[in-house]
Amino acid sequence: MRIISGSLKGRRFSPPKSFKARPTTDFAKENLFNILNNTIEYSNLKVLDIFGGTGSISFEFASRGVTDITCVELNFNHFKFIKKTVEELDLSSKIRAIKGDAFKFIEKTNEKFDLIFADPPYDLKDSETIPDLILKNELLNKDGLLIFEHSGRVNFNGHPNFIENRDNGKVIFTFFKPSI
Repeated sequence: MRIISGSLKGRRFSPPKSFKARPTTDFAKENLFNILNNTIEYSNLKVLDIFGGTGSISFEFASRGVTDITCVELNFNHFKFIKKTVEELDLSSKIRAIKGDAFKFIEKTNEKFDLIFADPPYDLKDSETIPDLILKNELLNKDGLLIFEHSGRVNFNGHPNFIENRDNGKVIFTFFKPSI
């Protein structure tokens, strides 16, 4: 895996072969950040990355200048890998890794974020409820953005907070905004 752009562009990191996470592909990640490059200013963002997996999305945000990133991952081995990579890339001042359940984090945190990236395992029970949980618990700032990565088996086009879908083959990014 590699970091696509920013100050750490080209840096590679490799999760162990036994890793169970399904990381966002470099192709999909590059497409996502091409969209974001034209719509957001990275330097002032407060980002939440839930279901962190390899930490790839958090590392990409940090490389692009985001200095306030929270990455939540439940699996101990994945969390350990994220922490190790944060240290190796010297990102400890930018990324706060939390070992925890994303659903519980959504319910209990009092923090608000400018951008939330959620990439649950595609077969995770109740994963399609995550956008509603985030919006109901008001985790986004007024002009915040939720990006939910999912397979084609769910469709959010009729959701009241839906903005758009970006289809990258087997990976779909659905964008949501909070109600005004």
